[in-house]
Amino acid sequence: MMRDGVGESSTRRQPQHVAIIMDGNGRWARARGLPRTAGHRQGAEAVRRAVEGAGDLGIPYLTVFGFSAENWKRPSGEIDDLMGLLRRYLRSEISELHKNDVRLRVIGERDRLAPDIVRLVGDAEATTRSNTGLTFTVALNYGGRQEIATAARRLAARVAQGDLRPEDIDPDTFALELAAPDIPDPDLIIRTSGEKRISNFLLWQSAYSELVFIDRYWPDFTAQDLRDAVGEYQRRERRYGASTG
Repeated sequence: MMRDGVGESSTRRQPQHVAIIMDGNGRWARARGLPRTAGHRQGAEAVRRAVEGAGDLGIPYLTVFGFSAENWKRPSGEIDDLMGLLRRYLRSEISELHKNDVRLRVIGERDRLAPDIVRLVGDAEATTRSNTGLTFTVALNYGGRQEIATAARRLAARVAQGDLRPEDIDPDTFALELAAPDIPDPDLIIRTSGEKRISNFLLWQSAYSELVFIDRYWPDFTAQDLRDAVGEYQRRERRYGASTG
């Protein structure tokens, strides 16, 4: 029996963690003769649909790339609009997330975020911390290389202090120093807009992730797109470097 592209026989291969590179807000707006800010606003609606869709599918972990460390290079007006949208999201959506047993987490460096945003993030995380449904992680001022460099510095400091021997550092030890070591690596990474690259997102964690690229701008992303991507994931054979015989 099939429903919405996901087969019952594949439920045992349901992804535990889906990550999304939300791409195409600006191009969506340009195609409609609208300012880029309109694309970002519509993109916020797509975030809501993705969260609801993940909850409906029973996916335990959803991570979205909200604002990269490289996004600071954008025009100041666009950055201000993005930060304004973030403020509104944190103020207006947290009660709904909390009501639906969603736990919100934020990864990335907070030093460049405005103090009021840092407070809103902290309050949202505290409010939803005990929720046991979907864990919804937003990457803000995040970069995969930066995360790896930060982990390396932490391990180097432990070695310098005599708390750790260099020969004891292995992939598991390293992973414990990443931003969210308790969250499993993403099984599936989705990127919208037709672009086919990772763009410095979860570089360490995506070593064995399945990648699905969608030729749709992020503001048009639907719960059905998520179901279709999960269905594609379930049709693939994951070997982790092993032979099939």
